[in-house]
Amino acid sequence: MEEDKKKSRRKFFELGIKFGLLATVGTVAVAKAMDNEDSSGMVELMSTDGNIIQVPASEVHDVAHKQPEDYDPRVGIPDKKFVMVVDLAKCTNALKCQESCNKNHYITGKNAWLKVYKMQESEKTAPYWMPTLCQHCDKPPCVKVCPVDATFKRQDGIVLIDNERCIGCRFCMAACPYSTRVFNWNEPDQPAAAHEGEYTPDYAGKPSVKGTVDKCDFCPHMIQMGELPHCVSACPNDVYSFGDMYEDAVTNGSGQTFKLSKLLEERAGHRLLEGLGTEPSVFYLPPVDRNVDFEEGLENYTEFQSVKKTEE
Repeated sequence: MEEDKKKSRRKFFELGIKFGLLATVGTVAVAKAMDNEDSSGMVELMSTDGNIIQVPASEVHDVAHKQPEDYDPRVGIPDKKFVMVVDLAKCTNALKCQESCNKNHYITGKNAWLKVYKMQESEKTAPYWMPTLCQHCDKPPCVKVCPVDATFKRQDGIVLIDNERCIGCRFCMAACPYSTRVFNWNEPDQPAAAHEGEYTPDYAGKPSVKGTVDKCDFCPHMIQMGELPHCVSACPNDVYSFGDMYEDAVTNGSGQTFKLSKLLEERAGHRLLEGLGTEPSVFYLPPVDRNVDFEEGLENYTEFQSVKKTEE
């Protein structure tokens, strides 16, 4: 039962348009609603203005995004604009996000799509941890410079790489101001599972190919199942929240949903290198009112793992 509840919190839900609610909600309010239906058959849900209201339980439907018959991985999911929020105040460099991303995308070696860096503006200012990943820009310079249309932006805002088209010129890496792309210099040492099934560019990294570029893909294969990206659900501190800008809602790994516009306004949200005009889909909340003190313990993940194994 508890496992079912956890799964339910990672689902997106839909409510009839006549109630004027979010078209898609993956909220703690909805998770509660499934447990707190009263005798009259009413449940609590979150409206678009962030208020909790009661609606008939019969109008709530679980609608994992279903792939239409004419689904095109280069087009994406219509009427969606996926965004992510990263709360720097909560990051402790636990690296569970990176670990889950690597495992589920069969990433090996130093080619992690998601990296966490120690940041410190000066010796007199406090350090903090900063996760970095592809920013899935609305105006991606990487797409403009690709000579073979291997890098492309979908209608739902997700930027992907088709490694069957990629020729390894690395123009996209040079154009990306965020340095979030990686190049497969050697033959990727991936398990047999990475080579199973028909290749599709919306499941990047399955498989990776020598001489091509990889990067974060926002986990469109998880979105298709109505679930959150791997980094979001794996983070023990709810650093990441993911959702749809059109619905003005983002959900973290614990199932808590926030009104995106309100969250960014109240927490002084910002985007990286805003002045470049790339219009990223990843927003950052500043590292204030931290949950825990900054620690150096996991600064170098590789060295940490080596020391740990030696001690064991």
